[in-house]
Amino acid sequence: MAVHIRLRRMGKKKRPFYRIVAIDSRRARDGRFLETVGTYNPITKPAEVKLFEDRVSYWLNQGAQPTDTVSSLFTQVGFTEKYLRSKKGEDVSEIALKTTIKERPKKTRKMKKAAVAAAEAASKESSEAKEAAATPETNEEAKEAE
Repeated sequence: MAVHIRLRRMGKKKRPFYRIVAIDSRRARDGRFLETVGTYNPITKPAEVKLFEDRVSYWLNQGAQPTDTVSSLFTQVGFTEKYLRSKKGEDVSEIALKTTIKERPKKTRKMKKAAVAAAEAASKESSEAKEAAATPETNEEAKEAE
């Protein structure tokens, strides 16, 4: 049985709340699961993540694979680093997990246009700088030829 650690959607319509669960990979997203190993609440600002570290470690040791989203959450709260260090046998008592994660700002059309304009300006400046660097050499060569 292939076990995955993934999000299970709970909450009302347009008010999501997720449980992080260990589940058979063949089951539906909200189907029967093996165990709840944490929660994720994206509605609160900043978003909250709570993990039962010992149970997550247990399932990872049993071969469970976290999904991309869950893996990202683990990294953001610091669990991945702590887990990898403990696997190496290092002391992890000083590493504390975060309970909140910083969210990316959503890109608006204005922000996207500004980023494109800035990239074009930067490429234009770099091409002008290359031309300017090449021009003095040709002027010096022309003077020497005379």
